[in-house]
Amino acid sequence: MTEKGSLIVLSGFSGVGKGTVLKKMMADHDNYAYSVSATTRLPREGEVNGKDYYFLTKKQFESMIGKAEFLEYARYVDHYYGTPKKYVEDKLKEGKDVILEIEVQGALNIRKMSPEAVLIYMLPPSAETLKARLSGRGTETAEVISGRLKQAYEEIRRIDQYDYVIVNENADECAERLHSLIQAQHLRTNQNLAFLGRIREELESFS
Repeated sequence: MTEKGSLIVLSGFSGVGKGTVLKKMMADHDNYAYSVSATTRLPREGEVNGKDYYFLTKKQFESMIGKAEFLEYARYVDHYYGTPKKYVEDKLKEGKDVILEIEVQGALNIRKMSPEAVLIYMLPPSAETLKARLSGRGTETAEVISGRLKQAYEEIRRIDQYDYVIVNENADECAERLHSLIQAQHLRTNQNLAFLGRIREELESFS
């Protein structure tokens, strides 16, 4: 039926495991395109420019803002994050489901510009699990971890603006649930208006 891909926005508290779940899902299913975000934060150990993020200077980022090259952008914990526009538009036209892994402010900006986008928020099984995952990464100071937990508290009040929530207790199971949820979006009525119109015309010819 539908030929155009779906725009999927995945958000979640820092440390909830979004990246791990997405990697598992995309390794098992080939109809996804991951939109690499740009950021002005420094790379963490093991992160690769162009794969995990496009790591830009503040000057480079603001130059792209001036040229309207972002689908959305936001400032989060003292750094810019944004979604380059062209890649997303090209992949949707190819029929790929495009995944944007972005924070709440950016997700709600996407909703304003693309009402058909599907917003999914990933949650941990508990707040204690979230704190343990953040501490276990070993990449951030206690002050930064405290800041991320405070940010999580602020975000929880805005999650009702998302379409779905999904709990990441086990990464493999969560990846399959996420895949099933995304594929179900292809069956939405507003995703199949062209097909419905063709059936209507065929039925009209019989009457």
